[in-house]
Amino acid sequence: MKTIWLLTGVVLLCGCRQDMHVQPRYNPLDASGFFADHRSARPLVDGTVARGFLRLDQGFYTGKTGNGDNEVVVELPFPATRQVLARGQERFNIYCSPCHSRSGDGEGMIVQRGYMHPPSYHTDRLREAPIGHFFDVMTNGYGAMHSYASRVSPTDRWKIAAYIRVLQLSQAAKLSDVPADQQQQLQARQ
Repeated sequence: MKTIWLLTGVVLLCGCRQDMHVQPRYNPLDASGFFADHRSARPLVDGTVARGFLRLDQGFYTGKTGNGDNEVVVELPFPATRQVLARGQERFNIYCSPCHSRSGDGEGMIVQRGYMHPPSYHTDRLREAPIGHFFDVMTNGYGAMHSYASRVSPTDRWKIAAYIRVLQLSQAAKLSDVPADQQQQLQARQ
């Protein structure tokens, strides 16, 4: 009986082929006799772009115009709708508010625990900065701030930049900036 089980086991094991596992392959930078240059790895075809990395609009992906002088983009690349600003607020509250606080004054929870103060968005320098500056800082980092390019998509970075503008406007707004019909509503609340 043992012999039958042993023979059955041997037959089953022989039936398990691992051709894909043990097939011939080359390690990176191994020599190969197949090609005339004796390299196993082939060079990329000119103009090859990895899937998801075709970036025709340089300003959208870098925040800079890229015409030699790398001027910062001054306008949001899409309309600032209510949905865009809501998404920007959501992403800002997740990624930016721990340091910059929800109001953008630079007094977030991380700062309250002893880390470096980021600048307030409500300084004249940052209120006058082009919107592409904020995108560029989120993309490449600046000072103690690291890059968020791997965590936040380019579209969401633009939405956050738009929301930063809303924060800046909200902190420097005057009653005269509000439409007349809504001024009365605001005064009634006070």
